Amino acid sequence: MRVANGIKEVNYGEYPQTIVSDNDARILEEFYKRGNLKTTGKSYTTDCVSYRDTDIKFKARKHVEYEYNGKKYIRFIVDENCDGQFLSNGRSVQFGSECWVEVEPIIWLVDERTNIALCKKIIFSGVQFKNQRNYDGNFDKTDIKQFMDTCFAKEIMADTVYVQKDTKQVEISDERKQLRKENPYHFDFGNVSEEEIIKGAIESNISVFLHGRSSEGKSARVKQFDPDCEIIYMRNATPNSLNGKSVYNAQTGEMIDVPPTWYSKVKEKCEKEPNKIHIIFFDELTNALPSIQGMAFNIVLDGEVDGKWKIPSNARIVAAGNDLNDSLAANQMAEPLFNRFAHVYIQTTVDSWLKWASTPRDKYERVDYKEEKKENLIHPAIYAYVAYKSYSGYDVLRTPYTGDKPNADPRKWEMASKVLYKTKKPEMLRALIGEELTRDFVAFTKLQVISIEDVIHHNYSEWDFEMDVSQKFATAVGLSSVDDEHFEIVRDFMKRVGAEPRAAFESMWVHGDESRLERLLEIQMSEMNTQGGIRR
Repeated sequence: MRVANGIKEVNYGEYPQTIVSDNDARILEEFYKRGNLKTTGKSYTTDCVSYRDTDIKFKARKHVEYEYNGKKYIRFIVDENCDGQFLSNGRSVQFGSECWVEVEPIIWLVDERTNIALCKKIIFSGVQFKNQRNYDGNFDKTDIKQFMDTCFAKEIMADTVYVQKDTKQVEISDERKQLRKENPYHFDFGNVSEEEIIKGAIESNISVFLHGRSSEGKSARVKQFDPDCEIIYMRNATPNSLNGKSVYNAQTGEMIDVPPTWYSKVKEKCEKEPNKIHIIFFDELTNALPSIQGMAFNIVLDGEVDGKWKIPSNARIVAAGNDLNDSLAANQMAEPLFNRFAHVYIQTTVDSWLKWASTPRDKYERVDYKEEKKENLIHPAIYAYVAYKSYSGYDVLRTPYTGDKPNADPRKWEMASKVLYKTKKPEMLRALIGEELTRDFVAFTKLQVISIEDVIHHNYSEWDFEMDVSQKFATAVGLSSVDDEHFEIVRDFMKRVGAEPRAAFESMWVHGDESRLERLLEIQMSEMNTQGGIRR
């Protein structure tokens, strides 16, 4: 829009700007104390050193962003710098009191003639111009310039991804280098469809459960990936049809184990087409008797039928069923069985139905099978997230089980790791850990973090060491997946982060590996000798 004087106003970015009303502040503070406020994964930086202390360098203070009723806020405690100051609502604040500030869009005034944009409000203050009294005219070396480049310019953007094309350092000034990139895990944050989640889980060797009312096209979804999938109607299944049987051989006097028919068919298909994935489809699983569901659980859990016949490596299990409120014949799945699946909730739209209806059977997207080396570690994004939330006071390793939506537990995070390694699409995790936790995880992985690559190439600045305790330990966890070759470089970096985070980093890097433990002890002994810690 254009204001009366002809200057153009534009919204670009967001930043904490307006103090909230006293009533809203009381509500936010109550929710905060109960631990019921959801974090967005973002934070904003201010200076905890008085702007009058010109001999003291900038010292960062982080303010976590919270979300409540669709709006975002930060919380801060009034320190001696703000004691007695007046806020935007005209209220004076006292030392030690809590304040809440709403995060709002930033309005810029654009001078199109000179191509300059000025912020309509002064939206940050208290950051000293320079930590030395003498100013030589080099603005690039001032504290305020570094603050704007390092913190402010990056924090005002909600979802911007800064991609560094290579690891070459780009020099901005003599004192700092180009800061690290966002999205260090190289994730694809685009939206994913139901079909993409199903395919991604199948490729990752995660069993999938399709929820939905009758006639929602659950079987059609499965046949898109394997038109000749082996369907087992669990409502009519018996122990013999599902698990096979034993028959007596009158000639030898021995019992002979006979595999179920469906297993023999699947094995034949998998041997005939070893480069394709073949699906075992447990249809109407929720309508099966609890005893039959228990047998299905053993097949899903162990990858074996009755402990005798192993499911082929290029076979996958997909199940489907109606929810309890959609079918009187449905039975509640036991928690262990429920938690073995990625859960996709089918809602057929006109567009999705027309796409399926217009796709010839010979154009269905068969899923290729390629035997790959198993990943030894949980994806670093996952254990960095779990550690960060733990040190922030939130337990996301396990979330409550409700029986109708996915929840998190250690096994689910392991399954999520497989999906991330295979697809690099974190939005797919909603089928494993639920939508709310996935949103929080995605917000975390969008944060700028120091990656192993950044440390190896010294792609960081002095200001990066200004972290709170939870961030320090999250950094330790994220860097602990470093390989043996670059361990000492990363360990030297962790020394500067702090003694306790460094110790945590070392412990996680060793993780029961005797050769790594020996190497670490040798390094520590060498350091003690160098520092005079051992006298001969």
